Amino acid sequence: MNFLHKGLVLFCTALLALSTLLVSGCGQDAQADSRRVIRIGHAQPQNHPEHAAFMAFKEYIESKLGDKYRVEIYPSELLGSQANLVQLTQTGAIDMCIVGNALLSSFSREVDVFNLPYLFASNEVFDAAMDDPNVTEPIFRNTQKAGFKVVSWVNVGTRNFYTVNTPINSPADMKGLKFRVQQSNINVRMMQLLGANATPMSFGEVYTSLQSGVIDGAENNELSLTDNGHGDVCKYYTYDVHQMVLDDVIASNHFLEEVKDNGDLEVFEKGFKLISQVGKEKCLASVREAKEKAETEKGVHFIYPDQRPFVEACQPLYEEVLTQMPSLRPIYDAIQVYNKEYSEKKAKEGGK
Repeated sequence: MNFLHKGLVLFCTALLALSTLLVSGCGQDAQADSRRVIRIGHAQPQNHPEHAAFMAFKEYIESKLGDKYRVEIYPSELLGSQANLVQLTQTGAIDMCIVGNALLSSFSREVDVFNLPYLFASNEVFDAAMDDPNVTEPIFRNTQKAGFKVVSWVNVGTRNFYTVNTPINSPADMKGLKFRVQQSNINVRMMQLLGANATPMSFGEVYTSLQSGVIDGAENNELSLTDNGHGDVCKYYTYDVHQMVLDDVIASNHFLEEVKDNGDLEVFEKGFKLISQVGKEKCLASVREAKEKAETEKGVHFIYPDQRPFVEACQPLYEEVLTQMPSLRPIYDAIQVYNKEYSEKKAKEGGK
């Protein structure tokens, strides 16, 4: 662990200790509460669906095991960026956090398979594949060597491009533009193939970077237009649907071992599933509301391009990744089976 990393962990640990005192109270009240504090961090504001999902988790755990555990949630990058939250979870300074799937590729390259652009034919395919442990478990268990495990996930809609001044109707419109992307080799390569320049940065820096012209656009779901104010600056949103928004809930190995030793893992596993369920339901509803608000109140123009030129431009990326990591081929093939199954089902339904 380098000096800066140590300093960050010490700072956040001190901050967490202080917050615990403020929440619990001082003196006799603090001494009386001997429950294990479960600390969760995330980057979103309190009105975001993922915060609601963690609140549901908190209520469930405390309703079942409230005599043993108290859950504290730290939103809005209070404990740092998503990258910092992963590091804090690794070291056990916090117990859980939720981060974009692309961020985990620096800890386990296998998760990159879920970041491949245009991989899932629809939300239905995405949900079916991610609910299949034969697809997810070989990928998610690989992160344990980094000190944490993916214990749940949230479907937050689709990732699409949005820009300040330039409407994107085809990859040709992206040439030379600078887009913020999550830190991931897959995302950087995707932008290269589409003719744009990738600029990885913390999500908290995106608004000012758009406003100041440091970047020309970004890519995320519709919530970023409203909850994070990006629609105040960006007036064009293009539904190229290059990725599903997969946010991973990770828990430290130490925490998981502790609750297992206490005989409480089964309750927590049900709580992890609740995060996914509540997060998905609230996120997809909020996405619909965000789109309407962005269009009517912020004047954002929504564009529905032909997806095929985008897909064709990114084809080299599939073979590059699968050649580098042949162990991912079975996972990729399994997802293609789901794509075919749901496409055939949709065709039959359309033919009735």
